[in-house]
Amino acid sequence: MFRKRGRKPAGILVLVLMLSAILAACGGGNSTTGSASGETNSNGSSAQQEESKTTDALSGTIEIDGSSTVHPLTEAIAEEFGAANPDVRVPIGTGGTGAGFKRFATGEIAIANASRPIKDTEAEELKKNNVEYNEVLVAYDGLSVVVNPDNDFVDKLTVDELKKIYEPNSKVKTWADVREGWPAEEIKIYSPGTDHGTFDYFTEAINGEAQSSRNDSQITFSADTNAVVQGVAGDKNSIGYFGFSFYEENQDKLKLVPIDNGTATVAPSMETIKDNSYAPLSRPLYIYVSKKEMERPEVKAFVDFYLENAGSLAGEVGFVPLQDEQYEEEKGKLAQ
Repeated sequence: MFRKRGRKPAGILVLVLMLSAILAACGGGNSTTGSASGETNSNGSSAQQEESKTTDALSGTIEIDGSSTVHPLTEAIAEEFGAANPDVRVPIGTGGTGAGFKRFATGEIAIANASRPIKDTEAEELKKNNVEYNEVLVAYDGLSVVVNPDNDFVDKLTVDELKKIYEPNSKVKTWADVREGWPAEEIKIYSPGTDHGTFDYFTEAINGEAQSSRNDSQITFSADTNAVVQGVAGDKNSIGYFGFSFYEENQDKLKLVPIDNGTATVAPSMETIKDNSYAPLSRPLYIYVSKKEMERPEVKAFVDFYLENAGSLAGEVGFVPLQDEQYEEEKGKLAQ
């Protein structure tokens, strides 16, 4: 059973790295260390014997970047993998899906986290750079539309109302512009940055085209999804959106808005995302893996471990896992 997880503050991560470095330095004086010429340690075994025991141990660095939405799942996988493989480092960036694909295309990283499928232009860039890859489906997510908890009039939003708020050249300035009877108070709009797969998926689902969004003084874009959370939490007349896991971790300071898609009014939950009734804002989540990097034993072992354990860990970080047979299908694609 894996332990419950949440996002770690950056300061804690830095402290852990510092402590690790100190412990590593202290380990240099261990009296049980033998020399390569065959000195025996305190247990009577030679250093050569000790070396032979560790030749099959995995080591190296697996660099990952991309979607901040997928990050919690990949981080949880890396944490469990690292417990069994302490000599493998797995640094994980959160630059956004688009930024991750840019680094992936230049061979800087082994794996790209992605909260949307790869675009044709990105695939062409990879082809131009001779980067072959596997697309691996790992979980499902539901984009969550939120307002401030002190907002007592927004009971739901239709897809058309969301479009009025976020579409290019939007005329919405106040809540009264969204729906008659709502207060004529200026609406404060928040959105993930344009490099985020969340932004691409939302704008395509709501406005009909990815990257199609209003861009005026009334909307604030942020590369850090936590800044969107804080923006909505700090202003009574605000609205924003992000992945379901961010809502779950901050639900005490946010109000979730059900979406009327013309057929039903549904709020995101593990159940509605799983059965796809939360439409049109349910989405797949991926990792993209370099085929060349998969030739490294530590990368192959990490990806195998990912697919073996994503089903157990996805729910702990706010995502909906695939069915067991779907994970088997993904393993089969990699085996080919």
